[in-house]
Amino acid sequence: MKIAKIFLLTGMATLSLACSSTKSQQMQVDSTYDNQVVLKNAFKGKFYIGTALNLDQIWGRNNAALAVVKEQFSAIVAENCMKSMYMQPREGEFNFKDSDRFVEFGEKNGMHITGHTLIWHSQAPNWFFVDKNGKQVSREVLIERMRNHIHTVVGRYKGRIHGWDVVNEAVLDNGELRKSKFYEIIGEDFIRLAFQFAQEADPNAELYYNDYSTAIPAKRDGIVKLVKNVLDSGGRVDAIGMQEHHGLDNPAIAEVEKTIIDFASLGTKVMVTEMDISVLPHARPHMGAEISETYQYKNELNPYVDSLPTAISAALANRYEEFFGLYLKHDDKITRVTVWGVGDGDSWKNGWPIPGRTDYPLLFDRQYKPKAFIKDIVELAKQK
Repeated sequence: MKIAKIFLLTGMATLSLACSSTKSQQMQVDSTYDNQVVLKNAFKGKFYIGTALNLDQIWGRNNAALAVVKEQFSAIVAENCMKSMYMQPREGEFNFKDSDRFVEFGEKNGMHITGHTLIWHSQAPNWFFVDKNGKQVSREVLIERMRNHIHTVVGRYKGRIHGWDVVNEAVLDNGELRKSKFYEIIGEDFIRLAFQFAQEADPNAELYYNDYSTAIPAKRDGIVKLVKNVLDSGGRVDAIGMQEHHGLDNPAIAEVEKTIIDFASLGTKVMVTEMDISVLPHARPHMGAEISETYQYKNELNPYVDSLPTAISAALANRYEEFFGLYLKHDDKITRVTVWGVGDGDSWKNGWPIPGRTDYPLLFDRQYKPKAFIKDIVELAKQK
């Protein structure tokens, strides 16, 4: 996920948050942090530990962030630049400048590289679905456009990108398939075809289905059904990605564990693909990560502008330790855990679903300093 449109909504408010002073950015950071506490070393042999890169990081304009990425992480994914509206903004016009740079960075630093994302209802270019007169295209035309996009993009990085988020967020919270334009024009078969085209383009790359709120029982069942249908048709799905956009009190850890077990029962790997934990009040109960939802700014929904209270810092630490403990428990099933951003100032959660908020959802603060609980996560890995 997550998305350039959020940044347009936040405008200068978000920019000022990213550049503001230490007073407004800091949460509890351990001054005794041992520089030898390195996440990628702690989790080596268990699963990859990854992060999402934005364009400033991809193009080397944020040295502090890049130092953390190189030191701490073994896997990377591009936050936005490989989505179809950027990769092919007009039919037949592919923009590989940013994605080439991203892949080169990963190769230079020996990282596991994920391509994100091939087919997604959001951030798809409008031309995918209409002809030159603005009328909806036929099933056959859209299938051919899908085939060409996937073959061109995946084929360019054949043997270089290790795995692809092939289909993103095709299931609703109630377990039904999302009635996207892909579904409306092609039907349910668009999912199977997307995996088929990706496998054709690079038979050795891993292929992933990726979604949010996977701990909701009905949605979990819908994802299991989707993946099983692809597998039963002879297609390949190598892993299911749980995005893991969480809050301090939702979802229940037991439901997340059920999801890991149910996904793995299909014979697929399981990945944590876009993790963050928001400390802010939800605009509505049990929000997931539906990017079309936006709400008006209210002061009471942005309570930690200047700093994070000690009790909330402790709750965030406990929540991260709880999840990493679960992932370590199931490291025979989980192959990658990726947090969605390097430092708090990079996070899309500062602008979604309410623009202009200050959130603290990641492992490193706005100065790219490690939060105190990182050493406790590392200790969990050592104990395992």
